[in-house]
Amino acid sequence: MNNFLPYFIIVPLIAALLALAVNRINKILPDILSVLATLYLLAATVMLYFFRPYNFVLTYKIGGTSLVLDGLSHLVLLAVNLVAFLVVLYSVPYMNKYAGKEKYYALYMLIISGMSGVLLTGDIFNLFIFMEIAALATYALVAFGGGAEELEASFRYAIIGTIASLLILLGIGFIYRITGTTNMSEIGLVFNKNIDYIKYFIAALFIAGFGMKAALVPFHSWLPDAHTAAPAPVSATLSGVLIKVLGVYAIIRIFYNVLGMTLQLSYALTFIGALSILIGGLLAFYQADLKRLMAYSTISQVGYIILGISLGTPLGIMGGLFHLFNHALFKPLLFMNAGSIEHSTGTRQLDKIGGISKKMPVTALTSFIGSLSISGIPPFNGFWSKLFIILACVQTGKVWYAFAAVIGSIITLVYYLKVQKVIYFENTSDLISNIKESHWLMSASVIALSLACLLMGIFYPYVITYLINPAVVAVLNGLGYGRTVGGAL
Repeated sequence: MNNFLPYFIIVPLIAALLALAVNRINKILPDILSVLATLYLLAATVMLYFFRPYNFVLTYKIGGTSLVLDGLSHLVLLAVNLVAFLVVLYSVPYMNKYAGKEKYYALYMLIISGMSGVLLTGDIFNLFIFMEIAALATYALVAFGGGAEELEASFRYAIIGTIASLLILLGIGFIYRITGTTNMSEIGLVFNKNIDYIKYFIAALFIAGFGMKAALVPFHSWLPDAHTAAPAPVSATLSGVLIKVLGVYAIIRIFYNVLGMTLQLSYALTFIGALSILIGGLLAFYQADLKRLMAYSTISQVGYIILGISLGTPLGIMGGLFHLFNHALFKPLLFMNAGSIEHSTGTRQLDKIGGISKKMPVTALTSFIGSLSISGIPPFNGFWSKLFIILACVQTGKVWYAFAAVIGSIITLVYYLKVQKVIYFENTSDLISNIKESHWLMSASVIALSLACLLMGIFYPYVITYLINPAVVAVLNGLGYGRTVGGAL
């Protein structure tokens, strides 16, 4: 099984190259190739859950570095490949309105390869390299429409992303200067000897750098523009998994397994998480553009993940990781439905759309499910992850943070119910006279995500036992990650 790990990086790289080549033979081949590649990656990820022993770390040594699969990287890899497969299915009809569809697939496969590399690498410098591969491809996809709005948003995203990358690279440089290595397991063993005088400076660089990648407040300004300008499948991927891999996953991995989580870092991250919940939610409430509203909503929901993770307790980490996976389901669902609405009506403005539930019943129903899920309404999956985070805040005596999480959830429910009311049930808009339901592949993608939101809510004990708990164990292993991976090698 260890020898299987490189294929998660290699397969999408090959697919990216072939997408450009096979387009010369037939225009439909890039679609087929991308669907097959992402289906293969999803099947391989699921298969590993049946064949990888519970809580066992898989490693693959290559040259002077290694690829590592533990419970944490496996959980996020599953989210990435599930979203990627459904987004590619959705893209088959949706991206027909853009020129150069094969280039879209090539860039999208580079994003998947980069994210897989970030999740699997055991080397902090390679993590940075893979992060940049994914980021550069994303900058190009945000600008894929070629209009002034898209180019401006992409340029702004690239500038802020470059600043974030420089801060991260500077932090990695300090780590290498102190430890003489970029291997994360070896770095963890060195920092286990308590190098506090420089640890907090490096941590500050990483909080700012990865905070920008994750769009946490106050580093969030690029996200609304990027989401609004990007094609819907790109927005779904960007919100659903990309900012989690490049930002949230990196924060979890580095602060728990490389630098070591301390009380001071926990305080800083819980404050940033709570601030993101409230500010992201309040800003979303006042948006008139559907995709912009959802972008600010993403900032708020990522705040929940960071709040739970930074508490440092098993319940808090479990709630944060559960919400990370849940958000990878309901936010792509909502963005893809927003894309379907824009695709059919030609607008994202809430005041110009109304009464489309009869014309687009699948979109209406799945949007309703996604709205209830993200708002934390039972029996959907978002209810349980938010509940665990709130209970963990109370358990640790951080009642004000629990209160912030409850208020944020109420705000979320209010603005998503407003969206449902305005778009689907208010007075019929003139725009809907000739619209119809989305292509069946687009509908199939959102139906699958809707069912996942419902089933994960109903069967949450099994989800926690088999998906979430192995990741919690990996996080709680802390600086023991170095001994675990080092021993496995």
